[in-house]
Amino acid sequence: MALSAAERAYRRVKDRILSGSLAGGELISEGEVAASLEMSRTPVREAFLRLEAEGWMKLYPKRGALIVPVPPDEAEHVIGARFLVETGAVRIVAGTDRTGLVRELRAGIERHITHADAGDVDAFTKEDATFHRIFVQAAGNPLLSAFYDTLRDRQLRMTSASVQRDHAQMQRIIKHHTELTDLIETGDVEGFSETLSAHLTAVHDLRRPPS
Repeated sequence: MALSAAERAYRRVKDRILSGSLAGGELISEGEVAASLEMSRTPVREAFLRLEAEGWMKLYPKRGALIVPVPPDEAEHVIGARFLVETGAVRIVAGTDRTGLVRELRAGIERHITHADAGDVDAFTKEDATFHRIFVQAAGNPLLSAFYDTLRDRQLRMTSASVQRDHAQMQRIIKHHTELTDLIETGDVEGFSETLSAHLTAVHDLRRPPS
C-alpha cells in the first residue's frame, strides 16, 4: 500500500534527523520540505506535528521548526539502558548453542567493513544497531527485545553523530564488534560486559562508563 504524503514527509524528515543531516539546533520550514518532496504544506505540517509530539522538533509559528538537540544527559541514560539489556541478553545466550548466533554476528561485521570501505555512514550506523540487536533478540525474551527496540532511534542518532565527528570510529567499532563476538563465542560473560562498557564509553564519549 502506498504511503500517504504525511507519512512520507514524516519518514524523510525523521531519517534526516537520525542520520545527522538535520543537526540539533537547525531551523527548517514547512515550505522547504514541501518543495523538496514535491507536495503541499498540509502533509508536511502533519508530519511536523507528529515529530514535535515525539520530541524531535519544536515548532515556532511563522518561523519554522527547530531540530531539538540531544539533551546533555540523554546519552548516558540511553547507554545505561542498553548496557543492562545487552549484558542481560548475553548472560542468557551464554547457556545456549551459540553457533548460529556467532555466524550471524560475523556476517554482520563483514557488512560493517563493506559500508566502512564505501564511506557510507548511514548504512554503517544502521548495521551497528542491527549488530547489537542480533544478540539481544537471540536471548528469546520478547519483552526485552521490545524494550530494546524503543531505544533504536536514539541509538541511531547518537552513533551517527559519533561517526560523523570522526570517521575513524568506524574502524574502532569494527574492532570492538569483533572482540565482542569472540567473547560471545567463548561464553565469557564477564569479559563481554567489560568490553561492552569500554566500547560504548569510547564510541559515545561518555564521562563515565555504564555499569
